[in-house]
Amino acid sequence: MPAKKRTVRIGNWYKSDDENVHFVRKRKAPRPAKLRKIVPGQVLILLAGRFQGKRVVFLKQLKSGLLLVTGPFKINGVPLKRVNSAYVIPTSTKVDVNGVNAGQVDDDYFKRTQAQRRKNEQGFWAKRGELTSEQQTAEKTRLEGKRKTQKSIDDALIAAVKKTALLKQYLGARFSIGKTTRPHELVF
Repeated sequence: MPAKKRTVRIGNWYKSDDENVHFVRKRKAPRPAKLRKIVPGQVLILLAGRFQGKRVVFLKQLKSGLLLVTGPFKINGVPLKRVNSAYVIPTSTKVDVNGVNAGQVDDDYFKRTQAQRRKNEQGFWAKRGELTSEQQTAEKTRLEGKRKTQKSIDDALIAAVKKTALLKQYLGARFSIGKTTRPHELVF
């Protein structure tokens, strides 16, 4: 009986460090195709981000598919904001938004400016406060316009909120689930 021929397995091949490897993101943010039974004026609960657990009022859907919401800022500190509809819980509470004019707010309203990117003559080495005088005046006028828009929308919303008893306190309270809360029994 002849001896078995022994095979030698060559180890795995690894790329060298200097080879470019394209990064492919494995998971994408959920992007619902259509609006899930959310109507303007409906109160939503934010599930993620800086304002997690805050209740906000839905104003309209933007062309990008995101939702335009606001606190109002004077009640709970949430400014005009774009939110993906996958990260909200719609509630049965509604606010009258007939007097609110959110037509001037669109996706361009939220675009970053040169001043926010800190680009000037020195480029990367520029410090946050180093803006040219033209950039400073442009930034001041842009921020003033945003403040006016926020104030006009908030004033109209606050007037509508005051008409309903305890709605101001409801919007100001944060949503959370305690130890004894049974999430499957919650009704929104």
